[in-house]
Amino acid sequence: MARTLRITFELEEADNPPLFHDLIQFPKGPRRVNRLRTLAHAGLLAQSAPPEQSGYATTSALPRSDSATQAASLELFGPAFDT
Repeated sequence: MARTLRITFELEEADNPPLFHDLIQFPKGPRRVNRLRTLAHAGLLAQSAPPEQSGYATTSALPRSDSATQAASLELFGPAFDT
């Protein structure tokens, strides 16, 4: 059974200026959604990587994910589907 997750995402420039400016460069639709998916996936991988592999000085402030959460995120942020 295929499962689908739909998210309504609103972001104001003041909330997170770097993210806002990164996403606004793409027109509405699949390109913007795919960029957000890529950023979220990279963030999850960075959280689960040891500090020396993540590219960040420290990840101690970030919550660690268990293996079930990691597997779910990989499924969620897998290849895009056509709509």
